[in-house]
Amino acid sequence: VDKDALDTQVKERKIQEAAEKARNEELANEMKQNDKITCMLEERQKNDIRNINKAITEFWKNFQKPETRREFDLSDPQALKKDRPARLSDNDPRCTVSGLQKFMGEDLNYDQRMKFQKEQLREWSLQQQRDWKNALAEQKYADYLYDKNRIELDQKIMEQQRKEEENRRAVCAATKDFNRSQASELAEVKKLERYQKMKDDMDEISSLLRGDLLSENPEQAVSSFGRHRVITDRWKGMNQDQLMAIRYSQQQQVLEKLRLKEEERRRDAEWDRQRIQAARAQLVLERHQQRQNRECRQALDNVNAALSQEQKSKNIYLKEEAYSNCPTGQYYAQFNTTSR
Repeated sequence: VDKDALDTQVKERKIQEAAEKARNEELANEMKQNDKITCMLEERQKNDIRNINKAITEFWKNFQKPETRREFDLSDPQALKKDRPARLSDNDPRCTVSGLQKFMGEDLNYDQRMKFQKEQLREWSLQQQRDWKNALAEQKYADYLYDKNRIELDQKIMEQQRKEEENRRAVCAATKDFNRSQASELAEVKKLERYQKMKDDMDEISSLLRGDLLSENPEQAVSSFGRHRVITDRWKGMNQDQLMAIRYSQQQQVLEKLRLKEEERRRDAEWDRQRIQAARAQLVLERHQQRQNRECRQALDNVNAALSQEQKSKNIYLKEEAYSNCPTGQYYAQFNTTSR
């Protein structure tokens, strides 16, 4: 089993898991931020609807009272209490022609009645103008409060987004530092391993070259009973050509080891290149995320502008409807009724 390769794979797997965990946390934080913004927008919309309904109710209560309706006398609950006797005197204006109480051309109070009606109409017009000015002032103040609250809410949202961006940058910087430290530590460990392996190989080669096995020392076959006698299981009896062949094979082994070391160095360089590419891809992803955040913020500003424009349009529509519901024609109808 190649323990070094397995350790390398385990370390790379841990680095990948850490990067994936950081991405998941970033996505979770972004989802939470989007949920908060959605909740705030929904709450703002509910408040706007509540304020509009309240303003409509107040308008109905102040400017469209049941007493101002033309047909109110048909459904007035106090009609019986307000009703008068069928006849008060001979000069009662309610008496018809058939009653022979009043004839055409005998309206002695015409000038006084017309003056009173004109004065009453003028008072009604002045009161309507005062009510209209008060309503406009209240609406203007309500719009001012709404704009002020909207600006404060937008500032809070921007501040929260800025904090989230700073936290995201801090997480990315910590991840980069961690990856950089892991890469440097891994390179240092590989360097030490290569140095130790080269040292062990050189010691092994030196030991083999100096040993009796490869040096073919003829002294190892000399018997203790005399130099003219040899130990058969130790005597090699090789000639010079065989020795040269062995040395050539050893040189080939050394060259093969050097080739393997060169391949390992190239693999390490390829790993370093891939890590650099991954870091560049992470940087491109961060820039893309920042661009998306700017687009989201611009879309949110557009939505706020559209909501403000819609609110102003609704206010204009309500003003026009209020003006159409209280025309001068109603007062003219009341004037005709009084004159009859």
